[in-house]
Amino acid sequence: MFSTDLQIPILDLVIIVLYMLGILVVGILSTRHQKMTGDTYFLAGRSLGWVTVGAALFASNISTIHVVGLAASGYREGIVWGNFELAAGFTLIMLGLVFAPFYFRSRIGTLPEFLERRFSSGSRSFLAFMAILAAIFIHIGMSLYAGATVFEQFFGINVIASILIISVVTGIYTVLGGLKAVVITETIQTVVLIVGAVIVTFLAIMALPEHGITTMAEFENAVKPGQLNLLHTDNSVGLAWYAVLLGYPVMGIWYWCTDQTIVQRVLAAKSEHDAQIGPLFAGFIKVLPLFILVLPGTIGYVLFQDRIGDDANQVLPVLITELVPTGLKGLISAGLLAALMSTIAAALNSCGTLVAVDIVARIRPQTTDQTQVKIGRWSAVVIMLAAMAWSTQGGRFTSIFEAVQVLGADLAPPITAVFLWGIFWRRGTSQASLATLFFGLVLGVVAFVVDLPLIGDEKLLTNVWGIPFMLQAWWGFVICSVVFVAVSLLTPAPSAEKVDGLTWDNPLSVLKRSSYSGRTDPRIVAGALALTLILVYVLLR
Repeated sequence: MFSTDLQIPILDLVIIVLYMLGILVVGILSTRHQKMTGDTYFLAGRSLGWVTVGAALFASNISTIHVVGLAASGYREGIVWGNFELAAGFTLIMLGLVFAPFYFRSRIGTLPEFLERRFSSGSRSFLAFMAILAAIFIHIGMSLYAGATVFEQFFGINVIASILIISVVTGIYTVLGGLKAVVITETIQTVVLIVGAVIVTFLAIMALPEHGITTMAEFENAVKPGQLNLLHTDNSVGLAWYAVLLGYPVMGIWYWCTDQTIVQRVLAAKSEHDAQIGPLFAGFIKVLPLFILVLPGTIGYVLFQDRIGDDANQVLPVLITELVPTGLKGLISAGLLAALMSTIAAALNSCGTLVAVDIVARIRPQTTDQTQVKIGRWSAVVIMLAAMAWSTQGGRFTSIFEAVQVLGADLAPPITAVFLWGIFWRRGTSQASLATLFFGLVLGVVAFVVDLPLIGDEKLLTNVWGIPFMLQAWWGFVICSVVFVAVSLLTPAPSAEKVDGLTWDNPLSVLKRSSYSGRTDPRIVAGALALTLILVYVLLR
């Protein structure tokens, strides 16, 4: 199980083991007094407050891929990769103001169920299938591999052994406890992750004077040109300001507003106010990764460039190895483990929900609550096994973080198009929804294959045609939108009864739908979040 060059000190090993056992116990005990009905298992009895919703949204998003990958990206290109974190705040505003009211009022249990109410059962089945694929290949599979490689680099623990240990511990409390166990452990893990990342950032900043860096001007001179700029005009890495402006909303709306793994926490809110404020709270937390995950990678370039060289994925392990003392190193490792476990747990629970509610319960409407829970548990086990098998292929990718973004850019366009047109255009039809999802999935698969590349040695879209993944997401969305509008106009309009309560009259309705309720009104909080994000962009442009 362990290699002969095991590097982990005993104290750090004890801290990590105790952390894993503690999370396992908390996860199991969190639901010991609850009767495990379908509503309890899949939606935590719809009992979550906005703090828990927001913390769980953040924790289910931040995986080891982010912790390691953002530091590596900060080392290579700089804080421009922080756009993925800051721009998430704007799509979380969309979730809180635009989507959450519909989701909560319709009392849906899954996002595919919303598509069925707005369009058809065919759209529901197709979206459930796409969501399960995303969980296996992105949320769980790549996260498992990223976490395992980090533990191998830190402690000499074999990749396969790491995958097995992490999968078993996370799988036990997720399968047994359901969403309540997941969100409670996610709230704990959010705190652990943030504390660990802050410690690494603080120690890295404190180490700068030892390397002759005592002022901001000296720091700016020590980094690469543009490494401290959030907005780039050069599109060599696919993150020019216009690529981010056009492409990220397509990917962000899919991920934050329509993906079951994320939005399930909003569906479990105890009130509409909690369902709206929770995402906005998560948006404020999402400002932190720019400073505690991306920036440390840039500092690592100044401190340890000679040691790290071109292997940017080593920057976080080197920072921890060189700067963090024994004991704290175990805490930081627990933070990495927290990021990994929370993402996997979120995806597992959502997959169990999709299989039990969107597939089995529709095929057999007479399925009881208890049977749905059993099906959800067993399907989570099967999906975990499939993701574990896929995770062993993670070494095929040169950059796991970028690979995840590329996969998202291929998958997002049809889903974003269907949801946006569906809630803002009453004329959108069920035929258009299904056609767009099918056409968009085929388009995404083709784009992924020609740009991997499986055929030949050249990335056709990125390198030959000069269309990086962000712009691929944008143009994919444009094409899918054309398909949706064209098919809608060629097919009969839905009845008024079909769309009532499921569409906005116009975009301004989001802001005018009711009178303001004071400082905690979601629109006021959303405005404060938007101003915060704009201020960060102005300061770091």
